Amino acid sequence: MSRASKRTEAHPAYRREDGHTLLEVTLDDVQQLFHSLDPAPFRQKDLDASAEEYIVGAVREIGQRGPLKLVFYLPPDAVASEDARTLPAAVRNYFTYRSRQRGLTLKQTLRRGLGSLVVGMLFLGLCLSLRQLVARSGWGASGQILGEGLLIVGWIALWRPVEIFLYDWWPIREDQRLFAWIARQSVEVRPVSTSS
Repeated sequence: MSRASKRTEAHPAYRREDGHTLLEVTLDDVQQLFHSLDPAPFRQKDLDASAEEYIVGAVREIGQRGPLKLVFYLPPDAVASEDARTLPAAVRNYFTYRSRQRGLTLKQTLRRGLGSLVVGMLFLGLCLSLRQLVARSGWGASGQILGEGLLIVGWIALWRPVEIFLYDWWPIREDQRLFAWIARQSVEVRPVSTSS
């Protein structure tokens, strides 16, 4: 059965095959893809940091507009190994795990934002109360300067929670979705072509 294969117009560095954009990685050995110090069983091993960076960077470049197929090329004698057969599950497990990790990070970030918001609001309330006391004290220009300083400091206390709720959580959520999307894509192991 022949497979239709061509370069994509949008990304000429990536080939297309049967409607999938191919993300192709050639390895000398399956273990090359995984973190060498990870003692976990093969299906649960962490990807090597540079392997993850390459896959995630390529997926960001390609985009999530259509189906993707991660194709790992191995020497012909390694393709039949147990590690090669479990490689697709190991890659999917890893990106599912990374998506869950980012989900936990997102919850922690939002919880921290909520805590910061409560503290910031209490501090702002304290500053506004002190400002009113200073305004009634009759200290003149010094009191006015101190009152304005208290107002500014009070609003600055809300800077961090506002930053969390407006900006910080978006990239975490984007990573979570990206990792989950990668985990759902096809993963294949093929022998390295000796004809090239």
